[in-house]
This record gives sequence, C-alpha cells and structure tokens, in this order.
Amino acid sequence: MSKLSYFTNGLLKENPTFVMVLGTCPTLAVTTSAFNGIGMGLATTFVLTSSNLLISLLRNLIPDKVRIPSFIVIIATFVTIVDLVMKAFLPDLYQALGIFIPLIVVNCIIMGRAEAFAQKNTPLPAILDGLGMGTGFTVALTLLASIREILGNGSIFNVRLVSESASTILIFILAPGAFITYGYMVALVNIIKKKLSL
Repeated sequence: MSKLSYFTNGLLKENPTFVMVLGTCPTLAVTTSAFNGIGMGLATTFVLTSSNLLISLLRNLIPDKVRIPSFIVIIATFVTIVDLVMKAFLPDLYQALGIFIPLIVVNCIIMGRAEAFAQKNTPLPAILDGLGMGTGFTVALTLLASIREILGNGSIFNVRLVSESASTILIFILAPGAFITYGYMVALVNIIKKKLSL
C-alpha cells in the first residue's frame, strides 16, 4: 500500500461518514450550516491526527490490558485543547457546536482509527490516515451542511442566495431533513463507488 493511499482512503473508499457510517450523531446534529460542518470537521481532524500520532508513538509502551483507557486519555487530552481554543477564539462556533465538541472523545471514528490503525502502524502512516479520515469527515459534513443550509435557509456560509421573502424548505434545517439529506448522500456515494469500482 502506497503512503498516499493512507490519506486518500478516507476521502471516498473508506469515507467515515458516507461509507463506514461512523460519527452519525454529530453529522446529523451539527450540519445545520456550512460553518458548523467545517468547524466540527476541522476539530475532529485535529483530534484524530494528533491522537493517531501519539498512539502510534506509544504503541509498544501501552500494555494490552489498559489499551482502551489509554486511548481515551490521549484522545480526551486533544479534545480538551480543541475545546479551550474554540471557546477562547471562536465563541460563536463553540456555542453552535455545543456538547458535540466534548463528545469528540467518544466519537467512533477516532476510537476506531486508534484501535484499527494507529496502534498497528508507524507514525507517518498514522498521521496520513488521521488526516485522510479527518478530511473525508470534514468534506462530508460540509457537503451535507451546505445542502441543508441552501434548501432550508436559502443561504450558504450565511450569504443569502434568495430574497428574504422567498420560500425555503424548512424541513431541511430540522432533524428529518438531516436524515433525508444523509440518506441521499450515502446512496450517491455508493453509486459513485460502484461506477469507479472502489
């Protein structure tokens, strides 16, 4: 496997959101606006890449019996950093994402990559895997959020695309709209993967 494929796998072939269907709770909850999607995606990417690196570096030192608790402590450390930095420098985004920032600690994408990849590989592949999975997650959240924001609010990145008096499809910024959009996006990614024979 080439080093580049460690990164590219997370974009489409093993996209954590649309292919592996991981991290669904924050995906559906925070994607009411494109800013929220990018913010959550970048926060998760930082935690994923950093924790993958540290777990990979410590993989031979962590005893098997305390592997999962050790991973949680490492991941929680990076989540705390993200939480404090966002609270200090991006208070509006911090408010919008709310409880989903601290919940990155138990995000299946991060725990899954720590267990399945980081602890079995050297630092460079672990970093590339974290960046690839994080980028795939960020792109997925941003796409999903953009579609929901355009259809539900008539805007994208808070820029109005239609007049204030124009009708929008309110359901798309509500929970049912998240499920509808997510379902169509998963189907579309499966069709693309089939056409590309991935």
